[in-house]
Parts: sequence; structure tokens; C-alpha cells
Amino acid sequence: MIAVIDYGAGNLASVAKSLRYIGADVVVTSDPGEVAKADKLVLPGVGAFSHCMSGLNDVHLSTATTDFIQTGRPFLGICVGLQMLFDVGEELGETAGLGVLAGRVVKFDFEQGAEYDDHPKIPHIGWNNLDIKSGSVLLDGLGSDDRFYFVHSFYAVPADPAIVAATCTHGYRFCAAVERGNLFATQFHPEKSGDAGLHILRNFNRLDT
Repeated sequence: MIAVIDYGAGNLASVAKSLRYIGADVVVTSDPGEVAKADKLVLPGVGAFSHCMSGLNDVHLSTATTDFIQTGRPFLGICVGLQMLFDVGEELGETAGLGVLAGRVVKFDFEQGAEYDDHPKIPHIGWNNLDIKSGSVLLDGLGSDDRFYFVHSFYAVPADPAIVAATCTHGYRFCAAVERGNLFATQFHPEKSGDAGLHILRNFNRLDT
């Protein structure tokens, strides 16, 4: 059973539909008891960091999420669901995150007059390739020709570069995915990334619990 956390701020329908499409057994829930019983957990996120953290706290799922991760069972964060794993987010003022991973979530900062690879705009919206780190479990079987859908203005800066599983370039290189043990998270949206995104969800679904 894969539990998808419902805290009023995630792209729940698309995430659940994509997981069911690949044959996963899915429950969408805001019940900490259901989260505790799940074999795998998905934390989606759409919107501002501070609003998402407030929503997660309001339904008493912050502790349930961190407790689940500590059990060693597979966890997947998506978009703001990746960002909330870190210590602090800077969107709409500083907001404490879940603190599972050390680091900050910061806004893209393009100096006026400087030259960048792709004439970047904020927010970063659209399809991009990844530079995938060798040995990635979540991104196994994917390569530089595969493209993934992003929509964000902020990105995570991990204190430990070793957890970065993939980077993407939007003006400059930024963290696009992280992995640490049983924990996996993507800044892009697998559920909106076509066949490549479904491949990622299949990799996650196949993980041992």
C-alpha cells in the first residue's frame, strides 16, 4: 500500500492516478494512522513552502511524516514535497521545514545583465533534461535524453552534496532530485512527466519495504 498524504496542498489526483496506472495499491489520506500503516509514503506539494508546511501541521502530519521516514520504509517527496524535507524555506519569509535533510530552500537569483545558458525566467516552467548521478536508484534506467516537467521558483540547496541524485540547468545548475537511504524526492513532477515520469514511479513502486 502506498499512502499519498492529503494536506490540502498537493497535486493529489494526478499523483494517485499515475500510481494506480502503474498498478500500485494507493490510498489518499490525511489520517496519521493510515500513514503509519503504509508500506510506502508519497508527499506531494503544490504552492508556497510556508502554506504547505502550515497545511501539513494543521492536519498533524508533520510528525507522522518524519516518523515514517525514520522507519526505513520508502518515501517519495514531489516538488514542494522535496523542499519541505529541508531545514528552512525562504518563500514568503523564513519558515521551518521538516528538518529531515540539512539545507535551505532558496529562490532563483539571476543577476541583471549577466549571461545565462537559457535566458531564464522565474518561475521555471516547462520540460528539462537532467544530469543524473551514477548509481541513482529512483532514476535508474533514465538518461540525459529524458525530459521532466518543472514548475517552481525556489529550489533546495542541500548542505550535503552527496545526497543530490540529479541536477538540472535553468540559468545555472540546481538540485533536481535527492536520495538518502529509503528517502527519495524530486523537484520536478513525475506524475506530469509522461513515460519518463511513470518509469520513476515504477522504480519507486518496486522498492522493497
